[in-house]
Amino acid sequence: MKPESPTPENKFADVPLRVKTWGYIIIAFSLAISHPLAMKVFVSWISFQCFFEFLRLFKVKTNLVFLSLVVGVSQFFLLYFMKDEDYFIYSAVLAAIFLLYFLILKASFQQLSGIGIALMVCLFSFPHLAFIRDHDSGIYSIIFVVVVTELNDVFQYLMGKFFGKHKIVPRISPNKTLEGFLGGVFLTIILSNILGYFLLPFNILINTLIGLLLGVSGFFGDVFMSYLKRKATVKDTGDLLPGHGGLLDRMDSLIFNAPLFFWILTFLLKR
Repeated sequence: MKPESPTPENKFADVPLRVKTWGYIIIAFSLAISHPLAMKVFVSWISFQCFFEFLRLFKVKTNLVFLSLVVGVSQFFLLYFMKDEDYFIYSAVLAAIFLLYFLILKASFQQLSGIGIALMVCLFSFPHLAFIRDHDSGIYSIIFVVVVTELNDVFQYLMGKFFGKHKIVPRISPNKTLEGFLGGVFLTIILSNILGYFLLPFNILINTLIGLLLGVSGFFGDVFMSYLKRKATVKDTGDLLPGHGGLLDRMDSLIFNAPLFFWILTFLLKR
């Protein structure tokens, strides 16, 4: 018997729970961006939680909480005491120590690869959020990149729900559609111009380009995490955020967008 197609009612059944969780996310984010120090604490907590979720994702059983705490606490001190360029040197040393530790424990090649990815994301990608906040116009820039990135996710989700027909990466994420991707990027470009007008010192051409790059890059960050989850045969990285999954499930689009926007911002402001 052919399964019934989803009705509009159950198609959007998870929306109220997702919206409620968004309320808590917005409150936490608002507190985090209120001061550069609060942002460093927030980013360090993100790395702690995401590293913990990564270790579970790759089925690493050894001292999950302790190792995640080491990553989070070490990152806070590096962010607090080091300049940007020095941060990358010392965080690379920390990453090498972690990989050596797991090598001594005779972790499998698959686990070592996964831990390497986790360290790259937590120690090198997410800290760019703190670097963005440290810019002269940091509070406006961090609001811009996070709002544009997260609403790009929402736009692609809603466009896919309403208009999605053609699968774009069926083997990795069957729910993602070409219509959702294109519609989401288009709306993200519009949003980038609206927010950019109030928050960034750039013209419409630059804001359009930033919106396009963040829309496409955010999509690939989402697909990247979907690929890792499919390889690990799990749906979500956790259950911290009801309706969304784990923190990694919510932060995936920022994996590429945070460093991309930081370097775009750095280049444009130095011109």
